[in-house]
Amino acid sequence: MLRSDLQDALKEAMRAKDSSGVATIRLIMAALKDRDIAARSKGQMDGISDDEILQMLQSMIKQRRESIQMYEQGGRLELAEREKAEIEWIAKFLPRQMTEDEAAAAVDSAIADLDASGLKDMGRVMAALRERHAGQMDFGKASGIVKQKLQAAG
Repeated sequence: MLRSDLQDALKEAMRAKDSSGVATIRLIMAALKDRDIAARSKGQMDGISDDEILQMLQSMIKQRRESIQMYEQGGRLELAEREKAEIEWIAKFLPRQMTEDEAAAAVDSAIADLDASGLKDMGRVMAALRERHAGQMDFGKASGIVKQKLQAAG
């Protein structure tokens, strides 16, 4: 599903002569191809799943946010703007992101479903969140919420 969306978006960006869009989508597709090759060497002949693609896209956005900070600190505003444009393109392929309140509710639900009671359960809770909400939440922020709630519970 996501693969065909990427192909369609690339064609559309090429027709619109949107060089930024074309370049960003090609970066996504190159990263996807690399991950597919690695997956095939591990026996996954169809490449990575849509959930793994969503995780890849989220990590690409995270990398760009970190780059933006570095560029802004270094006074390289034109490079920071380019990274922001790439984030906009990458985000088009992600489902709607959860708000902080929605993420906290999802964390509460996962903790309750798993009967998690302390920090020792953090890995199980995070795995459940990744499975249920791939591409919808920032798992870096979710990790902090999970840790805070499990510490309070334990």
